Amino acid sequence: MAWCIGADRGRKSDVTGARMARHATASLAGVLAERGISRKELADSMGVSPGRVSQILSGDENLTLRSLAAVADALDVRMEISFHEHPTVECQEFLDQVAADTLDAKLTPSHH
Repeated sequence: MAWCIGADRGRKSDVTGARMARHATASLAGVLAERGISRKELADSMGVSPGRVSQILSGDENLTLRSLAAVADALDVRMEISFHEHPTVECQEFLDQVAADTLDAKLTPSHH
C-alpha cells in the first residue's frame, strides 16, 4: 500500500506544479500587457528567440527558476516564491463554505 501513497503524492505534485505554472505565466502575461511589451520585445531583451518566450508563457513546459528569473530580470521586476502551511480541514471547509455562499449571493437575483 505504500506505493499508492507515493503515487498519490506524485499526482498531487503534478497538479500543484501545473497550477503554479499557470499562475506564473498569467502573472507574466499581465505584466507584459500592462507595459505594452510584445513577446518579441521580451525575447530581444532576454537574448532568446520569440519561440522560447512563447514556450515560457504557454505554461506547458516545466518552468525553471532560472527561466523565470531571466524573464524577471528582462522586465526589471521582482519575483517572489513563498511556502505556506496548508489550511486545516476545518479551516478549508469554512473557506469552501464562504466561497460557496459568495457565489450563491452573486448568482441569486436580489429583489429590492
